[in-house]
Amino acid sequence: MKIKWLGHACFLITSDTGLKIITDPYFTGGDLSYGQIKESADIVTVTHDHSDHNNVAAIGGNPKVVRGTAEVKGIKFKAIPTYHDEAGGGQRGRNTILCFELDGMRLCHLGDLGHQLSDNQVAELGKIDILLIPVGGFYTIDAKVATQLCDRLKPKVIIPMHYKTAKCAYPITGVEEFLRGKKEVNRLDASQVEFKPGQLPATTTIIVLKPAL
Repeated sequence: MKIKWLGHACFLITSDTGLKIITDPYFTGGDLSYGQIKESADIVTVTHDHSDHNNVAAIGGNPKVVRGTAEVKGIKFKAIPTYHDEAGGGQRGRNTILCFELDGMRLCHLGDLGHQLSDNQVAELGKIDILLIPVGGFYTIDAKVATQLCDRLKPKVIIPMHYKTAKCAYPITGVEEFLRGKKEVNRLDASQVEFKPGQLPATTTIIVLKPAL
Protein backbone atom coordinates (compact mmCIF):
# COMPACT_ATOMS: atom_id res chain seq x y z
CA MET A 1 0.00 0.00 0.00
CA LYS A 2 1.25 3.45 -0.90
CA ILE A 3 0.20 6.67 0.86
CA LYS A 4 0.85 9.96 -0.90
CA TRP A 5 0.20 13.27 0.83
CA LEU A 6 -1.27 15.68 -1.70
CA GLY A 7 -1.60 18.42 0.93
CA HIS A 8 -3.68 19.52 3.93
CA ALA A 9 -5.87 16.51 4.87
CA CYS A 10 -5.84 15.00 1.38
CA PHE A 11 -4.07 11.71 0.75
CA LEU A 12 -3.97 9.37 -2.22
CA ILE A 13 -3.94 5.80 -0.91
CA THR A 14 -3.21 3.07 -3.46
CA SER A 15 -3.65 -0.62 -2.68
CA ASP A 16 -1.39 -3.38 -3.94
CA THR A 17 -4.07 -4.21 -6.52
CA GLY A 18 -4.20 -0.61 -7.77
CA LEU A 19 -7.43 0.49 -6.08
CA LYS A 20 -7.22 4.20 -5.26
CA ILE A 21 -8.77 6.09 -2.36
CA ILE A 22 -8.53 9.86 -1.95
CA THR A 23 -9.31 11.44 1.41
CA ASP A 24 -10.76 14.92 2.02
CA PRO A 25 -9.98 16.65 -1.30
CA TYR A 26 -9.61 20.41 -0.94
CA PHE A 27 -10.53 23.45 -3.03
CA THR A 28 -7.54 25.64 -3.85
CA GLY A 29 -7.93 29.33 -3.04
CA GLY A 30 -7.62 31.93 -0.34
CA ASP A 31 -5.29 30.82 2.42
CA LEU A 32 -4.92 27.35 0.88
CA SER A 33 -2.57 27.40 -2.13
CA TYR A 34 -1.79 23.73 -2.60
CA GLY A 35 -1.98 22.79 -6.28
CA GLN A 36 -5.23 21.69 -7.85
CA ILE A 37 -5.97 17.99 -7.47
CA LYS A 38 -5.98 16.21 -10.83
CA GLU A 39 -5.94 12.61 -9.63
CA SER A 40 -8.47 9.88 -10.37
CA ALA A 41 -9.74 7.46 -7.75
CA ASP A 42 -12.15 4.60 -7.15
CA ILE A 43 -13.30 5.97 -3.78
CA VAL A 44 -13.31 9.42 -2.19
CA THR A 45 -13.83 9.86 1.55
CA VAL A 46 -15.18 13.08 3.07
CA THR A 47 -15.07 13.69 6.82
CA HIS A 48 -17.14 16.90 6.75
CA ASP A 49 -18.53 19.47 4.34
CA HIS A 50 -16.03 22.30 4.51
CA SER A 51 -14.41 23.50 1.30
CA ASP A 52 -10.91 22.42 2.33
CA HIS A 53 -12.18 18.83 2.67
CA ASN A 54 -15.07 18.18 0.25
CA ASN A 55 -13.96 18.97 -3.32
CA VAL A 56 -15.26 15.67 -4.66
CA ALA A 57 -15.79 17.16 -8.13
CA ALA A 58 -12.03 17.53 -8.58
CA ILE A 59 -11.49 13.77 -8.57
CA GLY A 60 -11.62 11.92 -11.87
CA GLY A 61 -12.75 8.37 -12.52
CA ASN A 62 -16.35 8.67 -11.27
CA PRO A 63 -15.45 7.56 -7.72
CA LYS A 64 -17.84 6.34 -5.06
CA VAL A 65 -18.14 8.91 -2.27
CA VAL A 66 -17.98 7.70 1.33
CA ARG A 67 -19.17 10.00 4.13
CA GLY A 68 -20.09 7.41 6.76
CA THR A 69 -20.19 3.71 7.52
CA ALA A 70 -20.32 1.83 4.22
CA GLU A 71 -18.92 -1.06 2.23
CA VAL A 72 -17.57 -0.04 -1.17
CA LYS A 73 -15.63 -2.23 -3.59
CA GLY A 74 -15.10 -4.79 -0.83
CA ILE A 75 -13.71 -2.25 1.65
CA LYS A 76 -15.57 -1.70 4.90
CA PHE A 77 -15.52 1.88 6.15
CA LYS A 78 -16.35 2.47 9.79
CA ALA A 79 -17.51 5.95 10.80
CA ILE A 80 -17.31 7.41 14.30
CA PRO A 81 -19.29 10.66 14.74
CA THR A 82 -17.31 13.47 16.39
CA TYR A 83 -17.20 17.26 16.37
CA HIS A 84 -15.12 19.95 14.71
CA ASP A 85 -14.74 21.81 18.01
CA GLU A 86 -14.94 21.46 21.78
CA ALA A 87 -18.49 22.85 21.90
CA GLY A 88 -20.34 19.81 20.61
CA GLY A 89 -20.30 21.17 17.08
CA GLY A 90 -21.67 24.57 18.13
CA GLN A 91 -18.75 26.44 16.54
CA ARG A 92 -17.80 24.45 13.45
CA GLY A 93 -20.23 21.56 13.17
CA ARG A 94 -19.78 17.85 12.97
CA ASN A 95 -16.79 15.73 11.92
CA THR A 96 -16.60 12.06 11.01
CA ILE A 97 -13.65 9.80 11.76
CA LEU A 98 -13.29 7.16 9.05
CA CYS A 99 -11.43 3.88 9.52
CA PHE A 100 -10.89 1.12 6.99
CA GLU A 101 -8.64 -1.83 6.24
CA LEU A 102 -6.55 -2.09 3.11
CA ASP A 103 -3.91 -4.70 2.26
CA GLY A 104 -4.19 -6.17 5.76
CA MET A 105 -3.52 -2.85 7.51
CA ARG A 106 -6.02 -0.66 9.34
CA LEU A 107 -6.02 3.07 8.60
CA CYS A 108 -7.79 5.85 10.43
CA HIS A 109 -8.34 9.40 9.12
CA LEU A 110 -9.42 11.76 11.91
CA GLY A 111 -10.60 14.57 9.62
CA ASP A 112 -10.92 17.89 11.46
CA LEU A 113 -11.32 16.38 14.90
CA GLY A 114 -11.70 19.26 17.35
CA HIS A 115 -11.72 17.56 20.76
CA GLN A 116 -10.25 14.75 22.82
CA LEU A 117 -12.01 11.41 22.30
CA SER A 118 -13.98 9.68 25.03
CA ASP A 119 -12.94 6.25 26.29
CA ASN A 120 -15.89 4.76 24.42
CA GLN A 121 -14.81 6.39 21.16
CA VAL A 122 -11.25 5.14 21.61
CA ALA A 123 -12.58 1.63 22.23
CA GLU A 124 -14.81 1.90 19.16
CA LEU A 125 -11.84 2.84 16.99
CA GLY A 126 -10.02 -0.30 18.08
CA LYS A 127 -6.64 -1.31 16.69
CA ILE A 128 -5.06 1.22 14.33
CA ASP A 129 -1.97 0.58 12.26
CA ILE A 130 -1.70 3.92 10.46
CA LEU A 131 -3.16 7.13 11.91
CA LEU A 132 -3.68 10.30 9.85
CA ILE A 133 -4.03 13.03 12.46
CA PRO A 134 -4.50 16.83 12.42
CA VAL A 135 -1.97 18.62 14.61
CA GLY A 136 -2.19 22.33 13.74
CA GLY A 137 -4.70 23.46 16.34
CA PHE A 138 -7.22 26.34 16.16
CA TYR A 139 -9.63 24.56 13.78
CA THR A 140 -8.66 21.10 15.09
CA ILE A 141 -6.95 19.48 18.02
CA ASP A 142 -3.54 21.00 18.71
CA ALA A 143 -0.14 19.38 19.17
CA LYS A 144 -0.71 18.66 22.86
CA VAL A 145 -4.09 16.97 22.43
CA ALA A 146 -2.86 15.14 19.32
CA THR A 147 0.07 13.78 21.33
CA GLN A 148 -2.24 12.63 24.12
CA LEU A 149 -4.54 10.95 21.61
CA CYS A 150 -1.66 9.15 19.90
CA ASP A 151 -0.55 7.85 23.29
CA ARG A 152 -4.06 6.46 23.83
CA LEU A 153 -4.57 4.99 20.37
CA LYS A 154 -1.04 3.53 20.07
CA PRO A 155 -0.88 3.29 16.27
CA LYS A 156 2.22 1.83 14.64
CA VAL A 157 2.57 4.75 12.24
CA ILE A 158 1.49 8.39 12.71
CA ILE A 159 1.29 10.72 9.71
CA PRO A 160 0.55 14.32 10.77
CA MET A 161 -1.65 16.52 8.57
CA HIS A 162 -3.64 19.77 8.62
CA TYR A 163 -0.81 22.02 9.81
CA LYS A 164 0.73 25.26 8.57
CA THR A 165 3.04 24.99 5.56
CA ALA A 166 4.29 27.38 2.89
CA LYS A 167 1.05 26.62 1.05
CA CYS A 168 -1.31 26.83 4.02
CA ALA A 169 -1.70 30.26 5.59
CA TYR A 170 -4.40 29.29 8.08
CA PRO A 171 -3.85 30.55 11.66
CA ILE A 172 -2.55 27.16 12.76
CA THR A 173 0.87 25.91 13.86
CA GLY A 174 3.42 23.99 11.85
CA VAL A 175 4.32 20.36 12.42
CA GLU A 176 7.36 21.14 14.60
CA GLU A 177 5.29 21.76 17.71
CA PHE A 178 3.84 18.25 17.42
CA LEU A 179 7.26 16.70 16.78
CA ARG A 180 8.97 18.43 19.69
CA GLY A 181 10.42 15.96 22.20
CA LYS A 182 9.46 12.88 20.19
CA LYS A 183 12.17 10.34 19.37
CA GLU A 184 10.81 8.12 16.62
CA VAL A 185 10.46 10.68 13.82
CA ASN A 186 11.21 9.92 10.19
CA ARG A 187 11.26 13.01 7.95
CA LEU A 188 11.03 11.87 4.35
CA ASP A 189 12.25 13.95 1.44
CA ALA A 190 9.24 12.62 -0.47
CA SER A 191 5.47 12.89 -0.59
CA GLN A 192 4.85 9.14 -0.70
CA VAL A 193 5.60 6.19 1.55
CA GLU A 194 4.92 2.48 1.10
CA PHE A 195 3.79 0.03 3.77
CA LYS A 196 3.50 -3.74 3.84
CA PRO A 197 1.72 -5.87 6.46
CA GLY A 198 4.15 -7.48 8.87
CA GLN A 199 6.76 -4.82 8.11
CA LEU A 200 5.36 -1.91 10.10
CA PRO A 201 7.58 -0.34 12.80
CA ALA A 202 7.88 -2.23 16.08
CA THR A 203 7.47 1.02 18.01
CA THR A 204 5.19 3.92 17.12
CA THR A 205 6.88 6.01 14.45
CA ILE A 206 5.94 9.45 13.10
CA ILE A 207 6.43 9.86 9.37
CA VAL A 208 6.52 13.41 8.04
CA LEU A 209 5.79 13.71 4.33
CA LYS A 210 6.24 16.60 1.92
CA PRO A 211 3.05 17.76 0.18
CA ALA A 212 2.96 16.60 -3.42
CA LEU A 213 0.97 19.62 -4.59
